[in-house]
Order: sequence, then C-alpha cells, then structure tokens
Amino acid sequence: MAVQQRRVSKTRKAKRRTHYKLDKVTLVKCPVCGEYKRPHHICPSCNNYGNEAL
Repeated sequence: MAVQQRRVSKTRKAKRRTHYKLDKVTLVKCPVCGEYKRPHHICPSCNNYGNEAL
C-alpha cells in the first residue's frame, strides 16, 4: 500500500481537482410549445419530439 511521504499543498490539490466541476445543462426551446427542454429529448410539457407529435 502506498504511503504518503509529504503533505500535498493546497495549490497542488486544487490543480488536480480543477476537473471536478459540474457542466451546465444545455437547454433549447421546444418548437411546438416554446418551453425549454434538453436537446434530443421529448418535451416534458407537450410530449413532442422535434416537430412531430407522439
């Protein structure tokens, strides 16, 4: 098992953790009802996908 030889500085720890962030959710307007939805997903308010009625 690896044993830490030196204390990791705050700067080095922060550099390693720069990629631990959340991404913003992309939203587009539904062409049928105008509500915001995720791209390539069914609209939660009108249950349409693109311009097609399901």
